Amino acid sequence: MSRPTRHLAAVGVLASATLLLTGCSAVQGMIGGVEPERDEATGEITEAANADAFALRVGDCLTYAEEVPAEVSEEEPELEEVSSVPTVPCGDEHDSEVYAAHDLEGEEFPGDDAIIASADELCFADFQPFVGTAYDDSTLDFTFLAPTATSWEYADDREVLCIVMDPAGGVTGTLKGAQY
Repeated sequence: MSRPTRHLAAVGVLASATLLLTGCSAVQGMIGGVEPERDEATGEITEAANADAFALRVGDCLTYAEEVPAEVSEEEPELEEVSSVPTVPCGDEHDSEVYAAHDLEGEEFPGDDAIIASADELCFADFQPFVGTAYDDSTLDFTFLAPTATSWEYADDREVLCIVMDPAGGVTGTLKGAQY
């Protein structure tokens, strides 16, 4: 059995559909992640790393908004499985931050469409309280990492990680309360 991966999804500001990226393109370099170095007292990432997708925590900062398309089609979504994502200390320039985590319920994998719908709803609901601005009024976007059928079954993965993104990049510090 190969190592479990997670779905990466993008929600475009200009469209209400979700898109799971395809394997050999945007996130091809995100394979073979590690546990990121963390400050023992705060748990914050202290060194840039291609981190294991299962090692991410709320508050972790990432550098991959440019990998996610700003506009998505209402056509059939394409699936992308990722095992790692590029992380950096939040004091370094970045474009994304994990802002919420939710565990889904159930014994049986509900299917990609149900996972996407649940993750989208959960992350949308957490967006305004975190950013301080309604999603429709914000220049920020969000995406999420969610379980795949394989990670659900073999790794007992039920976690959805919500990730706020600033397509302009250049963020230092947290996007919490950014109000833009």
